[in-house]
Amino acid sequence: MNLHQLRFVREAVRQNFNLTDAAKSLFTSQPGVSKAIIELEEELGVDIFTRHGKRIRGLTEPGRLVLQSVELIMQEIDSLKRIGKEFAAQDSGSFTIATTHTQARYILPRVVQAFMQKYPKVRLSLLQGNPRQIAEMVKGDLADLAIATESIANIDGLITLPCYQWEHVVVVPPDHPLLGSKAVSLEEIASYPLITYDSAFAGRNKIDHAFSLRGLKPDVLLEAIDADVIKTYVELGMGLGIIAGMAFDPERDKNLRAISVGHLFGTNVSRVAVKQGAYLRSYIYTFIELLAPTLNRKMVESAMNGAKETYEL
Repeated sequence: MNLHQLRFVREAVRQNFNLTDAAKSLFTSQPGVSKAIIELEEELGVDIFTRHGKRIRGLTEPGRLVLQSVELIMQEIDSLKRIGKEFAAQDSGSFTIATTHTQARYILPRVVQAFMQKYPKVRLSLLQGNPRQIAEMVKGDLADLAIATESIANIDGLITLPCYQWEHVVVVPPDHPLLGSKAVSLEEIASYPLITYDSAFAGRNKIDHAFSLRGLKPDVLLEAIDADVIKTYVELGMGLGIIAGMAFDPERDKNLRAISVGHLFGTNVSRVAVKQGAYLRSYIYTFIELLAPTLNRKMVESAMNGAKETYEL
């Protein structure tokens, strides 16, 4: 048994059981991949793949268990490689962050700027998506960490820790009647057309849940993944906007006013997530601490090692 065989098995699955594509991806020959897989099956004494003629079609039941072990082994191999690279170059390398638009636009600029001042040789990349998408990016080794709301907290295969709390605000034009209300109610908000986040983003589930509990069905005129888009349509007078409080800046958003509605929709928690069992380079710990000063390296390592402590903000 050797690592090449394990790589071939994993890549065959990733390439939808097409051995020609797997061979191209690994810069080797298709017959060589096929032969190596057959030799591994003979050594294990089980068929890993189901076949139709000479073509593989899928995984057998023992093949699924073999693949799980292969993934774990290859993850450890990748970690060993990263350890070597880190000790060879402590202050350089690549670092990929998967996050939502709101985090990338309003929270991360100051953190990224401070990080790049500390590690100018690190090549930083930002990937964007909804919370489920960015979680899958981390699980699939496309990103080193994810930053999103608490919806990523219960995804299998991830370790998540709280970074900071935030609340929603309603944004309106400067002359809107709601600005005269002492304590805005859900009924008042529901009486206007609403412009807010897509259902996968920025605590939208809490907004929907609050209205549902009161038996209200607001007229959601427009959904978007981008708070700037929401604010643009509010400025046009098309309705009320409900956005994350972090996305409102009185200096930049001079044509709008914000009304705090945390009392209606509750408090949200943004979290940082890393892959369970992953090896984190030292500068990733630094980035996490810049993002959330309460999360020092010792706390993150403790969580990575399976500690059961509960971390609260």
